[in-house]
Amino acid sequence: MKKTILITGASSGIGAATAQLFLNKGWNVIATMRSPEKQTTFVDSDQLLLTQLDVLDLSSIKNAVSLGIQKFGRIDVLLNNAGYGAYGPLEAFTHEQITRQFNTNVIGLLDVTKALLPHFRANKSGMFINVSSLGGRVAMPLGSLYHGTKFAVEGISEALSYEVEQFGGLIKIVEPGAVITDFMTRSLDFTNDESLTAYQPLVQKTLTGAPEFYKNAAPASLTAEVIFEAATDGRNQLRYTAGEDARMMAELRAQSDDQAVINWMKTLFAI
Repeated sequence: MKKTILITGASSGIGAATAQLFLNKGWNVIATMRSPEKQTTFVDSDQLLLTQLDVLDLSSIKNAVSLGIQKFGRIDVLLNNAGYGAYGPLEAFTHEQITRQFNTNVIGLLDVTKALLPHFRANKSGMFINVSSLGGRVAMPLGSLYHGTKFAVEGISEALSYEVEQFGGLIKIVEPGAVITDFMTRSLDFTNDESLTAYQPLVQKTLTGAPEFYKNAAPASLTAEVIFEAATDGRNQLRYTAGEDARMMAELRAQSDDQAVINWMKTLFAI
């Protein structure tokens, strides 16, 4: 019997690459996105259900899960991938921007996860794969909102692993490094207020240093391959890094104290 994966944020980048890889591997794929009518990536297939899901809309979450189960009989894996990055001085953000960042990257992930829990519990199996980031281990300048959400995903995932284990479920975290996607354009929300003069030297140094950070970015297909490995390797392993930079940063965090990591980041951005 073919296995089925539900993917959030499948319109582009990691989500689209992962959906295509799982289709190529013979899985059923429920590829969800906010505006499926605009997508041009996927070819119609009996293995594919393309449907609308906005992680900020509970009714769309419930409907996507219901349609997926109706079409394929069951869902075996949930990939929580939808998200974006808000960067800039915290003081420059509005309350609405702060709320949107956490609602999308954290509350949305929790709501989609909660929608699948009863199904997985009834089946006495099921896997949640949460896309975090090397930014869930190490924080860059001006990323208090984005990194706050990714550190939250790490903690949520680790804590939830004890709960889902009670019915045979699994939680896995995939931590990509820099990825060649539209994260730096469509999926990046950069906010600045030049009247906040105290922060402007840091803003300029961070913007200048960002291209260096992304110069060795890996294709989204590499992260998709790691996600497929996590879904199929049969191991009870919590964290998977995707990309050499992610592996290096994870090792740096594991082997160094906080000040050493902060000093490394300051050197990278010439702060």
